[in-house]
Amino acid sequence: MSRFLLASLNIKAILQETTLYRRREKLGAMANGSGLGDVYDATIGRIKAQGGDRARLGIAALMWISHSERPLKVDEICHALAVEIGSAHMNTSNVPSIQTVLICCQGLAVVESSTIRLIHFTLKEYLSGRPDLFGRAHSKIAETCLTYLNFRAIKELSTSPSRDPRGTPFLEYSSLYWGTHMRMDLSDRSVYLALSLLDQYDNHISAELLWKSAIGPYFNSLEPFSALHCISYFGIAEVTIDLTKMKRWDVNQRDSAGLTPLMWAAMYGHEGVVNILLQQKHNQPDIPDIKYGRTALSWAAGGGHEGVVRLFLGRLFVNPWSMGRRWGKTARVMNLIFQSKYINPDKPDNNGQTPLSWATMNGHDGVVKLLLGRRDVSSDRPDNCGRTPLLWASQNGRDGVVKLLLELKDIYPDWRDYRGQTPLSRAAWNGYDGVVRLLLERKDISPDMLDNYGQTPLSWAAWNGHDGVAKLLLAREDVSPDRPDLYGQTPLSWAAGSGCAGVVKLLLAREEVSPDRPDNGGQTPLSWAASGGHDAVVKLLLGREDVNPDKADNRGQKPLSWATRGGHGRVEELLFKAGRR
Repeated sequence: MSRFLLASLNIKAILQETTLYRRREKLGAMANGSGLGDVYDATIGRIKAQGGDRARLGIAALMWISHSERPLKVDEICHALAVEIGSAHMNTSNVPSIQTVLICCQGLAVVESSTIRLIHFTLKEYLSGRPDLFGRAHSKIAETCLTYLNFRAIKELSTSPSRDPRGTPFLEYSSLYWGTHMRMDLSDRSVYLALSLLDQYDNHISAELLWKSAIGPYFNSLEPFSALHCISYFGIAEVTIDLTKMKRWDVNQRDSAGLTPLMWAAMYGHEGVVNILLQQKHNQPDIPDIKYGRTALSWAAGGGHEGVVRLFLGRLFVNPWSMGRRWGKTARVMNLIFQSKYINPDKPDNNGQTPLSWATMNGHDGVVKLLLGRRDVSSDRPDNCGRTPLLWASQNGRDGVVKLLLELKDIYPDWRDYRGQTPLSRAAWNGYDGVVRLLLERKDISPDMLDNYGQTPLSWAAWNGHDGVAKLLLAREDVSPDRPDLYGQTPLSWAAGSGCAGVVKLLLAREEVSPDRPDNGGQTPLSWAASGGHDAVVKLLLGREDVNPDKADNRGQKPLSWATRGGHGRVEELLFKAGRR
């Protein structure tokens, strides 16, 4: 039997199934037999064999489904397929029904919850390996979206007081993703259509839709989200050049979130656009946004965009340290001298966080290296909460960044923040074994330092059940395993109350730990475990001869009373049996 005939029989077998589930089951079985490529080849052949507009519609539908940035609703794809690129009006009589679209796709597309999808995940892989089917897919999609947004009816909708988008189901997708597709594959026609849209973008409804999507819950008002903001957001350098030549838009203009075009480009790592904007004569690259006080460099550093950070650091026309102490440390003076062109690489935002803080917080090793290579960047500068770059990196488990920072001579690894917590405390709290190991290798670390609540790194590790961190700390002779905090709670008490049986085992193995030690309220570790219903911990504690199961706290409540109050029947049973012994 020929491969084509076998594939045709397989297609027939799939289409004979009455439900989507059964069709996918049949496809899955064929996938295990590695015969899907032939099936898809044969089906594409059937689509093309339909001839005329049916063949065009079937291929176009598969292009949209396989290349869209998100799953498309039924009415979205139907309207997208009806757009004639370059036309000025939408011909609603040209909108195909979803039944027609599905028929033209010959079973390769299905509808689920009003969304059109490919029949099987393997089909997307197959289509990605067949670029000959669609040609320049992203370019076609971009041109379709832009044609739609340039329709006269959409423009009139933009200026209508009601701004009612009903009857325009393709409006949202085209507004949010035209630039994404255009950036993937630029064409001369898409540039022309984009400039036509951007020429009146300030009053276009698509600007409002994009703004709401980009800002989310922080949406306040549209004005002034300009064409330059839009193209910087999408990161299309070729169009940015055209817009800057027009000189219609202020390159430093803030939108309603206080963001400039340069900030949008920096935020998303669009190097080409950043480079173009930095070259503008009146550009002020170091101005902060309104809401957070972050500069464009700060946004780029926080996003880990090394190329953009390099561009910004390249704008430091003069190394201020070379000009003497009087001038060198004053970024404000430098900005005045260079007409706001000088970028301060260590500029703090409203929370006192510098670009280095943001890079360390998010674990961007490459950006951290770039910034640490500057003499005018402080490697240990605390923010308004007293958190240094090392503390942020430790808190977020950024092993690579922590290692970089600890290699510096001017780093103080035991710096305390506003809660009195050190980098080690924060790493222990979150259970980052790797960071804890790196910090414990330092001789100038105090592994048992108390914070403002009297809690040690071991207390935090015990409370959150981080067995690995607890082992590392307990291996140190300078760590007290039974040290109480301001509330009289020991690491064992915290671990028992949180139900962390692994840490409880580790602590009970230490002779220095008193398993029945009450806190300031008279509650023992057993009481805390009973109140939380942690039967595994209760069993461990009751296995100790030096634990009194009937010990009352300052209010006369016994462990059994705490278990009863919480409705923990299994714990009640364990305590009742222990009390009878």
